[in-house]
Amino acid sequence: MRWFSGQYKKHHIWLGCLVVFFVLFALLRRSSAVMNFLAFSVVLPVMQCLARLCSAVDFSVAEVLIFSAVWVAVWYAIWQLRKRRYIRLVVTLVEVAATVAACACLLWGSFYGADGFQEKSGLAARGGTVEELTAVTEHFAAGVTEYAHRVERDWQGVFAVPYRDVLALAEKSYEGVSELFPCLNDAVLTPKPLAMSRVLSAMDFTGFYFAFTGESNVNVDSPRCYLPVTVCHEQAHQQGIASEQECNFVGIMAAITCDDPAYRYSGYLMGYVYLSNALYRADREAWQTIRDTIPQEVLIDLQYHRLYWAQFEGPVKTVSTTVYDGFLKANGLEDGIANYGTVVDLLLGYFA
Repeated sequence: MRWFSGQYKKHHIWLGCLVVFFVLFALLRRSSAVMNFLAFSVVLPVMQCLARLCSAVDFSVAEVLIFSAVWVAVWYAIWQLRKRRYIRLVVTLVEVAATVAACACLLWGSFYGADGFQEKSGLAARGGTVEELTAVTEHFAAGVTEYAHRVERDWQGVFAVPYRDVLALAEKSYEGVSELFPCLNDAVLTPKPLAMSRVLSAMDFTGFYFAFTGESNVNVDSPRCYLPVTVCHEQAHQQGIASEQECNFVGIMAAITCDDPAYRYSGYLMGYVYLSNALYRADREAWQTIRDTIPQEVLIDLQYHRLYWAQFEGPVKTVSTTVYDGFLKANGLEDGIANYGTVVDLLLGYFA
């Protein structure tokens, strides 16, 4: 077979090196000391430096790189297919994909093996009684009610604070939460609005952190009521927090301790939704009692949110969700995407 001929020797060597890297990385991930050193002493400073460099431009460098990579891959595939170089095409694509995966393991996968927010802050997620869950849900319901009337809305009553106004306050969003949790005192940068946000919605994403540039990126097409807390969530990744559940908690806490009403409303809204969903399963009557206190403005935002995401139900969302779920599980999160719901345990751990 041509694959075993001398002309592919360099490919053999490189693929062999990648196999060795993945094996060594899997073995080293068992040591939290090694991962902590790699993640926080080597990788994080590099990513923060890249993020500062990319902050010199208003557009998302990550988006440009991703779009360019897709275009180059398609062009290369067509070119090789026209010349009937099928083996070369497959080998090159596998080689590039494996190289990118290795870089991703080094730049972001190391954080999954290092100490997370709970270890660094001392706050532990825990379950709680129905009474405790009810009390914390009431607290967030009161917060979302207080700030629902203090944010800009459109003629339909939907949250309509311009996304540029939200992003303008992003770099100050952690001033409050860093006082509560000193481990969050690293500087955060403004996330980049994505030009192709609609595509991100089709993939069921409200934002993402791109380790290759150190940038946080946010979807500015999705319902605006969650944008401030999404900004805070993505900034949590800039602090070296990999776990999505921990970033959800940190995002909520950063938003509700921010001075801006839009941020506080967004944080209380997300917290209320997580908590009320848990309370609905635990005590339907208590859930209904709290639900009846929620003002119409909040219900309008929740309805708009449901209708917006309903339009993207389909194969693209399914594939995207499946791939991301697999990525989380491959990095040691056994519940995959399901672990998003455990943010309730962190809220109970802090407020109950």
